[in-house]
Amino acid sequence: MSDKEISAALAQLGHQSFRPGQQQAIETLLEQRKMLLVAPTGGGKSLTYQLPALLLPGTTLVVSPLVSLMLDQVAALHARGIEATYLAATLAADQLRERMRAIAQGRFKLVYVAPERLTYDGFRGLLRDLECPLIAIDEAHCISEWGHDFRPEYMQIGSVIALLDNPRILACTATATPVVRDEIVERLGLDPSTPQLVHGFARPNLALRATEVRTRRERENLVDSTLAECLSKPGAGAGTAIIYSPTRRLAEEEAQRLAESGWRAVAYHAGLGGAERDREQRLFIDGKTEVVVATNAFGMGIDRHDVRLVAHLAPPGSIEAYYQEVGRAGRDGADAVGLLAISPGDMATRRYLIESDSGNGPPDPEAVTHRWNLFLELMRWAEGGSCRHDAILRYFSDEKETLAGCGRCDNCVRLDDGEEEDAEEVALLVRKALSGVARVHGRFGLTAAAKLLRGAPDPRLDLAGLNQTSTYGILSDRSDEWLTRLLRRCVTAGWVDFHGGDRPVAVLTEVGAAVMKAERPARLLLPRVHTTRSKGSITDSGSRRRRSRAESAIEELDDAGRALFEALRRHRLALASANHIPPYVVASDRALRDIAMLKPRTRGELELAHGIGPAKAAKYGDGFLKIVADTG
Repeated sequence: MSDKEISAALAQLGHQSFRPGQQQAIETLLEQRKMLLVAPTGGGKSLTYQLPALLLPGTTLVVSPLVSLMLDQVAALHARGIEATYLAATLAADQLRERMRAIAQGRFKLVYVAPERLTYDGFRGLLRDLECPLIAIDEAHCISEWGHDFRPEYMQIGSVIALLDNPRILACTATATPVVRDEIVERLGLDPSTPQLVHGFARPNLALRATEVRTRRERENLVDSTLAECLSKPGAGAGTAIIYSPTRRLAEEEAQRLAESGWRAVAYHAGLGGAERDREQRLFIDGKTEVVVATNAFGMGIDRHDVRLVAHLAPPGSIEAYYQEVGRAGRDGADAVGLLAISPGDMATRRYLIESDSGNGPPDPEAVTHRWNLFLELMRWAEGGSCRHDAILRYFSDEKETLAGCGRCDNCVRLDDGEEEDAEEVALLVRKALSGVARVHGRFGLTAAAKLLRGAPDPRLDLAGLNQTSTYGILSDRSDEWLTRLLRRCVTAGWVDFHGGDRPVAVLTEVGAAVMKAERPARLLLPRVHTTRSKGSITDSGSRRRRSRAESAIEELDDAGRALFEALRRHRLALASANHIPPYVVASDRALRDIAMLKPRTRGELELAHGIGPAKAAKYGDGFLKIVADTG
């Protein structure tokens, strides 16, 4: 396509210029025919398929799970004189038949369909005779079977593509880590060399914070003070806030509490009737509600630009889910806050939810492990001591947009005058902590382990005779809070795990036992010792940047390490495609990062990487070691 044709189509869609990355994405799609685009919500992904749809002959098919997005985009296209329509279960039978006839006649340039439509034989028959130059798959991460928002209907897309005459394929998503991107490519049957464009994740106007709360009152005070900071006071007209709740009950209670404090607050969750949900969503979009307290059922397709605060009352299931939700704040580019509240019971609760989310049958061990690792990545991020923006950008492999410290997140504004941590001291503290877990192994949780290490009185310890062991009081100079945080970091490192249903108990893993015995390194960033610190504000100047000297594991790779990580990714995707398995079954992103950092030369060294046990080392080890040798 000529530049003149592209410019004319851009103007027809109501734009004078491209946003960063859009033109490159469109040109790549037109020239190479297949592409995966990863850009945040509000980053202009829709233009990447709408503009080619105007330039190419025939009817472009857009697969989207969001009826609200279909409605908005079809209305906007009609306003520009562009023929478009949508098919969804919300339409009456006669409307569906009429639209299907019009599609068969080629009257539309774009047709939006819900993914369940792909399962109907009648629709598939229509596609066989349709001139379809492009299929755009929105929210493409939904095809990832163990991702944070899996939709079974998305598994039909690969077979639908096979019905058509080699159309261009554009898979779009706002949140996809390297392993999810590779799974999208594999599930759609695309070549492993398919271009993957990642851009637009940097949101420096967001002041990201992760704060520990020990009681309900502490959490409520934190929410109240942050609301006052961001919205001033009820009725001030300073914008809106979204507060995400882990349960429907808590959403109702928190909305009522805020309403009693004078805020125009409502609850939103899947337990409400459809009409009630639509009403609450419309009130929010129209600005008649100041605060929505919602489960993760709220937000898909919402595009309100003056959200000044997104708060999470508990951590969601992954960094992907978190960044998608917090990214609904500050879309106008003005200052906004993303607040994540963390409490000591979060890990055990999440483990229980993961293990119980398996329908009627027993939980799939691979699924449990994968989802648990996704959650641990979020907790590692929350516990980390470096710039929160840069850690997320590196997690999504958006290296080009890293900020060398955003100057706004709580870690950047926190005064850090401490010295580098001594490796021997870290190792000693970690091994002592793990010895406490070894004592309570399979009997009690992390709280009991912390009390044992501190030497605090506890009837459970007395009854079990643990108050008579050498471990009792071995870290008596540390606070309960500090010890609990250290033990949680041992969980994220894979040295401690949970077993036992709705009342999980702590267990020392095989790797954790090796670390405790000094057979493996104890590489860990220690929790901070709490002192009086300045609190980050959304008005803090970038000149106050102050990076922690200790980097989180997400940020440990240098340029050579990142090049090795990408080579390992390509090898993983090739293995997955050849064996018709999801890439995460071969190895997780965290495993590949560890390999890139450790640069192992033997299988024994390879097994030091997280998640690479003897079985995986035997099955895939030679290939990984060859990549390390060839790239290194």
